[in-house]
Amino acid sequence: MFERPARGETAVLVALDLGAADYAESLQELALLAASAGADVRAVVKGRRDRPDPAYFAGTGKVREIAAAVAESGADLAIFNHELSPAQQRNLERELGHRVVDRTSLILDIFAQRARTNEGKVQVELAQLEHLSTRLVRGWTHLERQKGGIGLRGPGETQLETDRRLIGNRVKTLKSKLTTLKRRRDVQRRARVRAQVLSVSLVGYTNAGKSTVFNALTHAGALAANQLFATLDTTTRRLYLPDAGNVTVSDTVGFIRGLPHSLVAAFRATLEETIHADLLLHVVDASSPVRDEQIKEVNKVLAEIGADRIPQILAWNKIDLTSIPHGVDRDEYGKIHRVRLSAKTGDGIEFLRQALVEVAASNAASKAASKAVSDTSPQTETSESESVRDRYVA
Repeated sequence: MFERPARGETAVLVALDLGAADYAESLQELALLAASAGADVRAVVKGRRDRPDPAYFAGTGKVREIAAAVAESGADLAIFNHELSPAQQRNLERELGHRVVDRTSLILDIFAQRARTNEGKVQVELAQLEHLSTRLVRGWTHLERQKGGIGLRGPGETQLETDRRLIGNRVKTLKSKLTTLKRRRDVQRRARVRAQVLSVSLVGYTNAGKSTVFNALTHAGALAANQLFATLDTTTRRLYLPDAGNVTVSDTVGFIRGLPHSLVAAFRATLEETIHADLLLHVVDASSPVRDEQIKEVNKVLAEIGADRIPQILAWNKIDLTSIPHGVDRDEYGKIHRVRLSAKTGDGIEFLRQALVEVAASNAASKAASKAVSDTSPQTETSESESVRDRYVA
């Protein structure tokens, strides 16, 4: 097996059509992911297959075509728009003589570049190590060699076992750190609950404009860039609405189709701001031709983390790129379920604030009713217990 290069920035993209309806959009998304990771794309190799090849994912003829494209363009690596098994990645690297990166590894690399806070860095490292641990057994056979010879004999442990043990120890350490950070978040969250502050979390597909909406609402000055995963670390700001009082708004990481499960698990501590929110503002890129599919992908991740039952308001953003007018749409109960706006120009932001005021008022009324019930329930239970006690005493 060849020695894997330490780095590489020039790439050939490989995207095979396996019959998915969104193939063209997925290929465009791969190009954006590669650009976000800092790759210089030299060529794109396309193809069509009914099913992945067990050994190479692509067929042997397509592998030769990829090898030719890599050689002609002088690229350092091949980026596949698919999730490769460890064996497939090993076999491809052996045939191409260059490093191979799959979609999951590419997303993990972007996350590693974007993480800024200590919590974000811990979460990314945890996801990377858990992904790497699945590649030790079949992906890298050279790790299985037992060191031998005078002065090189180890304590009876193979390199593979050593690496697995070291990764396991590091994973335990990172999970412990995340547990500590989670306790800190829980304390902050309980303080907001006691203050009866409405908690709003912005969710949506990556690059839908969540941070721009967040800045338009709170004037926070969070990074808003036209790139995938510009926001990784959750930012929370307090917003005062004249007719509703204080509201906390949280900007969270964006979702994407095929989001690695290891990332969802690692970022669960951050995503708990979403799980415990009173309202989700689901920001949608209204100008995207696949906005309905993106909405489904976001809802799929929300269901995975247990946030699918939290009330949602759709915020159709970027209407300045379409002919859609700003305004609101209400459901059959008269509640706002969609706001059409442009966070960039400010059109429709007032309707988003109006929606938050209405939700805050409804939320306050519900909490007041619940408190009234809880205040009366103990008295009833006490009187009943006293009645039972009196009967026994008598």
